[in-house]
Amino acid sequence: MGKEIEILKPYRKRIDDLDKKIVDLLVERVGIIREVAHVKFAHDIPAALPYRIDEVRENAAQDAHSKGIDAELVRSLYATMIEYSCKLEDEMMDDMRQAEKTKMKAK
Repeated sequence: MGKEIEILKPYRKRIDDLDKKIVDLLVERVGIIREVAHVKFAHDIPAALPYRIDEVRENAAQDAHSKGIDAELVRSLYATMIEYSCKLEDEMMDDMRQAEKTKMKAK
């Protein structure tokens, strides 16, 4: 078993390095989602836009398929990310509405 671990070590290191990059990209994506929540709130746009959800998921699935990755895997991953993003936007927009109400009551 020790030999197997040594053989796999460089691959595991590469995967671990990629995982860190993926998390960094997710952090960046969530940062943009937070910005979008503010814009949507300011312009009274709902958090979930079904046409956009489908577009993002399908664009990613098609890109994955064209690069030899299982499109269904990517659809599933994106469905999870999009669900999280919409929930985050909803929560942020609820907080902004609540803050606005509190501010109005204070006047």
